[in-house]
Amino acid sequence: MSVLKLTVSTLAITAMSATVAAARDNVQIAGSSTVLPYAAIVAEFFGENTDFPTPVVESGGSSAGLKRFCEGVGENTIDIANASRAIKDSEIAICAENGVTDIVEVRIGYDGIVFASDINGNSFAFTPSDWYTALAAEMPMDGAMVANLNTDWSQVNADFADQPIVSFIPGTKHGTREVFEEKVLLQGCEDTGAMAAMIEMGMDEDTAEGACMAVRTDGLSVDIDGDYTETLARIEADTNGIGVFGLSFYENNTDKLQVATMSDVVPTTQSISTGEYPVSRPLYFYIKAAHVGVIPGLKEFASFFVADELAGPSGPLADYGLVSDPELADTQAAVANVTLMGQ
Repeated sequence: MSVLKLTVSTLAITAMSATVAAARDNVQIAGSSTVLPYAAIVAEFFGENTDFPTPVVESGGSSAGLKRFCEGVGENTIDIANASRAIKDSEIAICAENGVTDIVEVRIGYDGIVFASDINGNSFAFTPSDWYTALAAEMPMDGAMVANLNTDWSQVNADFADQPIVSFIPGTKHGTREVFEEKVLLQGCEDTGAMAAMIEMGMDEDTAEGACMAVRTDGLSVDIDGDYTETLARIEADTNGIGVFGLSFYENNTDKLQVATMSDVVPTTQSISTGEYPVSRPLYFYIKAAHVGVIPGLKEFASFFVADELAGPSGPLADYGLVSDPELADTQAAVANVTLMGQ
């Protein structure tokens, strides 16, 4: 798909930290594996349709990208961190300690977390309760916490086929993991009554929440620290496996994967945009404002990324699975004005 060259006015250069004096000639980006394919598409178009070099886009996970982002200001630090979750207050504090005090938050759209398995395998209609019951490390029983003894999906839910529990979930450094823990495991823990039982046993709420989101470590659930291609490879090697993916990755692999419903809702661009699908999340990137006007093409790239031609409902990112943000115009204005978080 061709994209017209976008003309973006250059931000007047204001006083910058001396550490940024020697600028690189390209934008450097790292972070979320979910945002990675979108950023890579935009970077390629940007390099082809502007006079700036193609940005360098790396993965590594939301937490890892934000950690690099917060290391400081200067040409030896990245300019943008991609994230499949919002930046945490603790990360903002670390950024500030290292001199990264001015940050622009850019919401590019929405994505859904889907549960997919081998296309020729059994079909599933999940609820959060099913995943909590399958993956909890321990569950309350008769006033005590006991190890999870479920090893087959038919033990989790009598309506499910006999199939060993083999799950591939995002590792702890991925923003997807936090969404999975909070919107699936924690919700399932509440829905089954397990959390209430833990509190009745004497746990405080924070401890109970931690127990709800603790994943079994007996080998039936495997953390995937790489990207979704690794999860897909695991399922291809073990067709009993069920993996957690971003919607866009699943939609680009429908010849290999089938997707499960969650709470009777099929994950689609439409069900995510309306909020009907329960496991969805906004996607972001964060700009180091001190690098704007110093690193060539930084602001131009950010503006290019959120332009209607790219991130709008008819753009190539939507074709790849991004759910366009209904408030995209506000995001475009925030980038154009370099509006800082908190302003």
